[in-house]
Amino acid sequence: MILKNLLGTVIFVALMFTVSAFVYETKEEPSGQIIPAKNDGFAVLELFTSEGCSSCPPADQLMGEIEKQYKDQPVYILAYHVDYWNNLGWKDKFSNAENSKRQQQYSQTLHYQVYTPQLVVNGKKEFVGSDKDVVEQAIQTALLTSVNPKIDLSATVSQKDITVNYKTAQNNSQYKLLITLIEKKASNAIQRGENEGRHLVHWQIVHQQNQISLKTSTEGTTSFKIPENFNINDWKIIGMIQNTKTGEILGSSKTNF
Repeated sequence: MILKNLLGTVIFVALMFTVSAFVYETKEEPSGQIIPAKNDGFAVLELFTSEGCSSCPPADQLMGEIEKQYKDQPVYILAYHVDYWNNLGWKDKFSNAENSKRQQQYSQTLHYQVYTPQLVVNGKKEFVGSDKDVVEQAIQTALLTSVNPKIDLSATVSQKDITVNYKTAQNNSQYKLLITLIEKKASNAIQRGENEGRHLVHWQIVHQQNQISLKTSTEGTTSFKIPENFNINDWKIIGMIQNTKTGEILGSSKTNF
């Protein structure tokens, strides 16, 4: 009788252990990590900078460090040189009015003041572009909390033009595909203004950006005029989908030549 009761107790304990393990597993499964080991997130870093701004070189340098650090990860850097510093002693040869306009659009959408160096991450949050710790945290957060839809890009070069083929499944009247021609690295000797006497190095410089509505078509081609001193090894194409109403970047991709 004692042996029988003992055997029954052992069987009961084993059964309860099995049930407990099963309950534990079923509770953990739906409440597990949102981001699996295979991460599909991305981070788009848009820096608004100028050669006429003495606070900007550290931000430019930081973008170069990030570009190297995240070389094989979905981190996309675009440096927009704005033109509103040009009348203060030095004209930035990489600047244009379209870059300044883009920053103004972010200011209206996200309700912040315009300044340099300013960094916007995934079209949702802005920071001082030289604050390494804050920028690093923003990158990690973006990589872990975003999902990057597929954007197919390919680029070919002719004697006069660069042609980019694109395709995505993200069709929406509020979405635009922004395809940007990027110079990977360049430098310039500054002769006047706040950075007089300095030799500045820039990374991921925006030269041209075409905006394509995704309301009716999700594939096609767009083109750029070939810049002076163009070399296919020193340039790349970055494409990103943006909600024009909220400013949020919904996905991004890149291609070389």
